[in-house]
Amino acid sequence: MRGKESLTKLGNKQTKYSTDYDPDVLEVFRNKHPEKDYFVKFNCPEFTTLCPITGQPDFATITISYVPDEKLVESKSLKLYLFSFREHGDFHEDVVNTIMKDLIKVMDPKYIEVWGRFLPRGGLSIDPYANYGKPGTRWEAVAWDRLSHHDMHPEKVTNR
Repeated sequence: MRGKESLTKLGNKQTKYSTDYDPDVLEVFRNKHPEKDYFVKFNCPEFTTLCPITGQPDFATITISYVPDEKLVESKSLKLYLFSFREHGDFHEDVVNTIMKDLIKVMDPKYIEVWGRFLPRGGLSIDPYANYGKPGTRWEAVAWDRLSHHDMHPEKVTNR
């Protein structure tokens, strides 16, 4: 786990922007409050990736919410990671699950959910949602409950 002194992305004026999927840019730092359950939420309204069949761009808002355990993800590294999907071709459902799995791998959170709200192409928008609760903890039950009740009251879509 990286400490503040070993974060290489934050404050770096020589940032390199990878446009091909790169989970290695993710950096984490120590949670100073692991005994406290709290949510951290990121919204990325300018996410882009490519359709794996046509190569056309897909645009989305990606929302990531998690309850940290011992580690938190550093926000600039997360931004660079999300940017690395720019030239990556994958289906919407795969993108959301890949993001979630990569964040689980580097942070090992108590709970995490990733929701992609993709703009329509061909008259159809796709909004995949994935979540995870750490096995053997109360967060495992929370994950099932949130998944089983997800989108029971969907928002009115007016901006797409």
